[in-house]
Amino acid sequence: MAFLEVKNYRKRFGENEVLKGISFTLNKGEVLAVIGSSGGGKTTLLRCLNFLEIPDEGELYLGGEKLFDAAEKLKISNARIREKRLHFGLVFQQFNLFPQYTVFKNITLAQALLARQEFSRKKAEFSAARRGAPKEKRAQLKAEQKKILAEIKANQKAAIEQKTLALLERVGLSEKKDAYPHELSGGQQQRVAIARALALSTDILCFDEPTSALDPELTGEVLKVIKGLKSSESTMIVVTHEMDFARGVADHVVFIADGQIEEEGTPEEVFGSPKSEKTQAFLRKSLEELF
Repeated sequence: MAFLEVKNYRKRFGENEVLKGISFTLNKGEVLAVIGSSGGGKTTLLRCLNFLEIPDEGELYLGGEKLFDAAEKLKISNARIREKRLHFGLVFQQFNLFPQYTVFKNITLAQALLARQEFSRKKAEFSAARRGAPKEKRAQLKAEQKKILAEIKANQKAAIEQKTLALLERVGLSEKKDAYPHELSGGQQQRVAIARALALSTDILCFDEPTSALDPELTGEVLKVIKGLKSSESTMIVVTHEMDFARGVADHVVFIADGQIEEEGTPEEVFGSPKSEKTQAFLRKSLEELF
């Protein structure tokens, strides 16, 4: 059974249908490269997978369970959408770091927010338990709970700090933890963005042309980090214009043209012997642009 299954995703913006029935599967631990010309629907697909846009039609299954069905979207609350979004991480083209925060704070911010939500739930549980306890026991129970909550908060803080430092080391930026985004190169900023996405331990990590905003000399350092993330436990979808990277790293390649999957297969099949004339023309153009 596929880890991710997307069925007939369609998305319209007014009269413009950007996605015209996208369907694909992805196994756990695989890397899917999505290629195609600008305007073909690649970024919209990623935004729909991350629930930054809501598909007009289609279904999404993760780990064999239905995560989304467009036929039921009117019943889905904003809170449920936020929960679904946590299954996917997205690294944007333009980094989207908070300029007023250090590298360390940029990576810990979302983790701290989730920890605070978990802490609030635990606090509410304790409060309900006190209300249900005999009156004479409530003061003692409150004191015990206060101590437990303090331990939980301290453990959460320590875990976030430890995880963030490990991620900074993983992307080669340990010495930049106290730096601000404007003090970093574009490649370093993108590596911070990757660490931030990894910090949330999502099921699927998505990249939207992660090197498109970088100078050519900085592209290699980011691609090296992404390549280093590949493992049996890391499932990734990479929208990229770097054909050599897609060919060397991906397990499966999808070529999207005009909102549809024109061709898909292994890198050897798509790059080595493409069947579609559109795929052939796209790859020829990509090759010409290199020289």
